[in-house]
Parts: sequence; C-alpha cells; structure tokens
Amino acid sequence: MANVTVIGAQWGDEGKGKIVDWLASRADVVVRFQGGHNAGHTLVVGDQTYKLSLLPSGIVRGTLSVIGNGVVLDPWHLRDEIKKLSDQGVKMTPDTLQIAETCPLILPFHRDLDGLREDASGAGKIGTTRRGIGPAYEDKVGRRAIRVCDLAHLDDLGPLVDRLCAHHDALRAGFGEPPIDRQRLIDDLKEIAPTVLPYAKPVWWTLNEARLRGDRILFEGAQGVLLDVDHGTYPFVTSSNTIAGTAAGGSGLGPNAAGFVLGIVKAYTTRVGAGPFPTELTDETGERLGVRGHEFGTVTGRKRRCGWFDAVLVRQAAAVSGITGIALTKLDVLDGFDELRICTGYRIDGRTFDYLPPHAREQAQVEPIYETIEGWSQSTAGARSWAELPAQAIKYIRRVEELIRCPVALVSTSPEREDTILVRDPFAD
Repeated sequence: MANVTVIGAQWGDEGKGKIVDWLASRADVVVRFQGGHNAGHTLVVGDQTYKLSLLPSGIVRGTLSVIGNGVVLDPWHLRDEIKKLSDQGVKMTPDTLQIAETCPLILPFHRDLDGLREDASGAGKIGTTRRGIGPAYEDKVGRRAIRVCDLAHLDDLGPLVDRLCAHHDALRAGFGEPPIDRQRLIDDLKEIAPTVLPYAKPVWWTLNEARLRGDRILFEGAQGVLLDVDHGTYPFVTSSNTIAGTAAGGSGLGPNAAGFVLGIVKAYTTRVGAGPFPTELTDETGERLGVRGHEFGTVTGRKRRCGWFDAVLVRQAAAVSGITGIALTKLDVLDGFDELRICTGYRIDGRTFDYLPPHAREQAQVEPIYETIEGWSQSTAGARSWAELPAQAIKYIRRVEELIRCPVALVSTSPEREDTILVRDPFAD
C-alpha cells in the first residue's frame, strides 16, 4: 500500500483538514513535516468541530501522530492545544503523539521580534501571523536554535543562550527593547519542559520502522505551495518549504517515501493577507464566494480574499510539487452561479504568460485571461457520487483537470467527512 503526502496547492486554506481526516482514518501514522502553529486545520467529526494548528490531524482519531523535525514548535501553544483537545475528549499519550527531538523551539523573543519587524515595515508589511515562525527558522539555520532535546539538558544551555543573546539583544536594541532576560528564559523552559519531554522521540526511527512494517504513512503539509519560500509569491510567503519534497527532509524519511502526492485545491481561489492575487474579486461576486464559503482564517480569523479559479497557478503548483492527483474542495460554494470563470493565462504589457513571473512589479501588472463556463442551478452539497452531480458541475471539474494537467482524485462537497466523491484511492496506488 502506498504512502500519501497531502499539500495545499494554492495559498493555503484549501480544506486540507477534512481531507487529511478522511485519509487518516485509513492511515497508520500521520506526520507534520514543516511550518508551525501559523496554519489551521478544521475537522468536523459528527457533531464535534476540532480546530488544530500544530497537532497532526490524525490525533483526533487516535492515529499515531508525529511532529517532524521540519516543524518549529511553540511549547506553550502545544500545551494549550493539548488541553483544548483534551477538554473535547481527545486524549494524548506518548503512544499517540511523538515529537522529533530535533524540533527547534519558538521562544517568546521570537514572537516579539516577529511583531516588532512587522510594525516597523510600513509599506513593506508582508502579513505575518506574528507567531514567531520566521525568527525561529532563522535561528535554526543560524545554528543557534534551542531544540526539544535541549529541554532535557537545561543545565548545559549556557553557551547556546550566549549565542542567542549575542544575536537577539542587538536586534532588540535597534527596536528600543531591553535585552533578553536570561534567567526568565531558563525558568520558563524549566516550567514547560515536563509538558514536552514525554512526547520527545527519535521520530526518524519510528517512521523508518513503520515503513519497514509496511504501515501506511500520511504526510500532512501546512499552508500551500504558493506560500513556499522558494516557489511561492515571494516575499509574501511563509518561512518554510511547503512543497511535497519537504516531507523527506522534514520527517527523516527518504524522498521515495512520499508516495501519492495529493494536492488540495478549492474550486475557486482564496488568499489571506497581503500579496499578489491575479483573479481576486472585490465586487459582489467576491463577497458572495466569501459568505458562502465561510472564508475566515482558522488561526488568524482574518477575512480571506476571494476570486475565480486560477488554473495557471495550480498548474504551476502541481509541477513544482510533483502532484499525482488533486482533491477538489468546496464545489458546493459555486452552486447557483449562472456563469463561472477560470483563469487560463495572464497578460502583462501586451505579452501573454502561462506562468506567474517572479518579480513583484510584473505580478502587480498581471491581467487574467478568462474562459467562461456555464454554471448550474442544482445543489451539489452532500453529493457522494458522480451521479449526484449536475452535468455542468462535472464539465467544470473536467475542464479544471485539463487546464492544470492533473487528474482529480477526490471531490469534496461539504465539510462533513463522508460527503466525498472518491475517484482514485490515493492509498491504493
């Protein structure tokens, strides 16, 4: 049986939570491999709604859930999320949750720096969530991060704290902030260590043993390909690589473990925060999409910008991430439109492009080239088979497949787990 890697193929918020939950019920292990608690997944199981941002989605069903080394971990947020889920009846033990010993920690001064920089950026703001994700990744590559394994050796932390303070105190002084309180930092780490350490494991070993047993491993990405630090709409991106290839480095398994790469794609397009958005609709239609799709960020609560489906960007995301098939979500939001539009190309200063150029000036000048498709009046909400879909809805799906050069594997027609049309089983490949 194949492993499956799930990634967002737009700017995040594509509905990964439901799809991962649907797949997690058939997986033996679920793995988060990048990002932090800056991306939210909403799971609807029966009459319960779970909002996750750091914990892998499999935790709700008791599936072994792993936070890989590619994640940056806020231990205080972890504590709060564990408590929130425990209050909802989800119990976590070291048998159901493992955290890589090599995960870098997000510390209070990372959050401070994130906010200070954003506030001072003026027109250069990039819409960070202010949760310290970027500064924590900077310390990781700067070789000064405090990691999960360090929580078991706090008495040896002095030289590492020296390196951290040498870097951060200079930055804080530039913003008129006092230096890091070293003793408070150590005290805070001593206080939170007992919460984290029971879950700390060599997860690369766990995952390699699972692979040798033939277990089905589900890799759960955060954000979306268009927010990838290399392949996204830079600088309006996240601080990690969100493409499927990161599942290998961010978990401790080789690249051949990724298996079937499932790209989650909304039937239209949304984006939270600043940055280019060629098909954005600021009119009544955009408002209608937002209201019907309940487009507010799980983590930030910010209203999402909405627009028509951009086949150019999804095709680009599929190419750079090696997507095998897509899961098309929120098809029901398009019910009742007389006409639908799909972006098939861009025009910039009279030139035609079939990809999004990387420079901000060109991106700002993009004029989308649209193809118009007849809509449908019938409801697709809750459909669980092709036979329940209107003919025009099927025509829309088939046209999307053609334009993005990637087949549809699943179609989601509501937030409910079972309201899913299975076209191709990712775990059977």
